[in-house]
Amino acid sequence: MDILSLLSKKWTFPLLLIGIFFQTCIVVSESAIQDFNDTCNTFSDPCRNGLIIPRWEPTGNLSLGDKIARAIIYFVLMVYLFLGVSIIADRFMASIEVITSKEKDVTVKKPDGTTTIVSVRIWNETVSNLTLMALGSSAPEIMLSVIEICGQNFKAGDLGPSTIVGSAAFNLFIITAICIEVIPNGESRSIKHLSVFFITSIWSVFAYLWLYFILSVISYGIVEVWEAILTFLFFPATVVTAYVADRKLLNKFISKKYRASKQKGVVIQCEGLDAENADGKANHLGEDVAFKGLDSEETDVREFEQHRREYIEILREMRKKNPTLDMKTLEDMAEAEAVNRGPKSRAFYRIQATRKLTGGGNIIKKAKTQTSMQLSSTTDQKPEDEITKVCFDPGHYTVMENVGTFYGTVTREGGDLSKTLYVDYKTEDGTANAGSDYVYAEGTLVFYPMETHKQFPISIIDDDIFEEDEHFYIRLSNLRVGDSQGLFESGQAEAKAQLANPFLATVMILDDDHPGIFQIEEKEMYVTESSGEVEVRIIRTSGARGLVKVPFHSVDGTAVHGKDYELLDKEICFDNDENE
Repeated sequence: MDILSLLSKKWTFPLLLIGIFFQTCIVVSESAIQDFNDTCNTFSDPCRNGLIIPRWEPTGNLSLGDKIARAIIYFVLMVYLFLGVSIIADRFMASIEVITSKEKDVTVKKPDGTTTIVSVRIWNETVSNLTLMALGSSAPEIMLSVIEICGQNFKAGDLGPSTIVGSAAFNLFIITAICIEVIPNGESRSIKHLSVFFITSIWSVFAYLWLYFILSVISYGIVEVWEAILTFLFFPATVVTAYVADRKLLNKFISKKYRASKQKGVVIQCEGLDAENADGKANHLGEDVAFKGLDSEETDVREFEQHRREYIEILREMRKKNPTLDMKTLEDMAEAEAVNRGPKSRAFYRIQATRKLTGGGNIIKKAKTQTSMQLSSTTDQKPEDEITKVCFDPGHYTVMENVGTFYGTVTREGGDLSKTLYVDYKTEDGTANAGSDYVYAEGTLVFYPMETHKQFPISIIDDDIFEEDEHFYIRLSNLRVGDSQGLFESGQAEAKAQLANPFLATVMILDDDHPGIFQIEEKEMYVTESSGEVEVRIIRTSGARGLVKVPFHSVDGTAVHGKDYELLDKEICFDNDENE
């Protein structure tokens, strides 16, 4: 179920009108409150002293030049203070991003009894967005309201309440309308957490109804203490209900709508999944070779595997668009594109806007460099715990089809390096199949005392058939611990050594049997009118596999087809291995 695709663009303009009307009502309501408090908001009101800085009193009658000079000074000071608040909010939001991105290692037990370690975020995404992210992104409005109400003896001012409520109305109506409008024709966008979207939408609408009820029905123009306390308690209620919806804690009380046979297992209706593509979703989950049989609650583990698949798809796209680039450049482009496509919080966009305004640079361009620096720094830091972690390094390999043989690398870190470790490896099919695309391999790696790296060979089968870029997997399993002499020790291995993430490596095979890129060798040619015929050379680069027919046509310039020139052919044929 694609919610945004259901909202036709014909609703965009009505949403904009509703948003403008809603904010206008807020301003009118605030004006009524000001009338009630005998602080009418009219243009005849004299300027009042600020909470800290007094007003700038003129010494006499102001001339036109004095007014223009004062207007320029006020404008410059307002821009300066605006940038100052934006920079402070930028720093604050960056700090919150660091806090919410903290991760911890979690041990996951698989159905075969083996354990692995995956890194998961400490903060739940929904909770962080509704608490710290909301606080940081709304800090300027909150600060303005607090300063204003403290300076007016706890009476509503001209800006504070209108700024906060109006900002929320802008987010609910205007931003939603823009998000619908900017989707290109023929494309659609889906909501990742549909239940959380419904919960937050209901609470957002309820907030406006509640404000109207307490300000216009219960106690006109006055916020009583019990109303303030109850309003504040609605906030943790919002967070708790959104968290329950995000973690699907009530699923066990809800009947499962879709059930497959025992051979297919059980399929639970997911967010954004309708009956038409339920079977497709089940098949897609069946292809998740990385964590077959894991409990459905291990969402963090499945997200890790989803990120792996997304990276593979991006790499394929980069390969198709840039077939002439080398592997290293393609991987760098894929990593940068993955960062660009990754989900971003409201904090990200707010910081990005402030940085562009103040010339701070683009966050996305810096993200890959910062990530690489962090990875290089963490590589040098050895774990200080007593558990030895065994994993692939790196967890993704990209090779050409004609590479022949390449080597996978497994490392161990931390714990007692004087022990002998045994770990099994084997290849598993993805879109690439053993026997036709690569040579099946399995074996046991032995880490002798003080050894931290082990390599093993994998052979790739080269052919002359053009095919899409494919991938397969290499899995680590059955980790055992021995003493310094190599004898197996009693007790469970997971107490001293564990498989860490990534324990499943992806091998991407780039096809070298590309049909090629075709282009005219010379962009400009000069011929005499008496030459009769002229030959245009078309060259074929970056592959010459297969029979390819290339159509072409002419476009008139100052010369006219049929009068000044004629095309003898409209198609040129390249045989296999023919390059011009």
